[in-house]
Amino acid sequence: MTKSALADLRECWRERIAEFRASGQSGAAWCAAHQMKESQLWYWARKFSSGNHPEDSSPNWIPVQIRESTVEVSEPLVVRIGQAVIEVRSGFDAGLLRDVIRTLVTVC
Repeated sequence: MTKSALADLRECWRERIAEFRASGQSGAAWCAAHQMKESQLWYWARKFSSGNHPEDSSPNWIPVQIRESTVEVSEPLVVRIGQAVIEVRSGFDAGLLRDVIRTLVTVC
């Protein structure tokens, strides 16, 4: 089914659901009067009653501003393993720190 055919079908059922709700009739009575299957009525009624459908509306975008952090970390992170003390400052080599910690854990 093409997008335009699907849009037409949705619009047709949107109108039918509105007519059904305005009629005050039960689903069975309204469907009998309009020669429609009640299961179809309830299917489309559920689709339109749940609110947001991505295919029925365009997204609502929220603007977001991303700023680079200008805060410099002046205090080092202190890591203690046994008697060893390691000071980690910003810009450290993560691989080297991992190797040093692994070595200290096996020795201590």
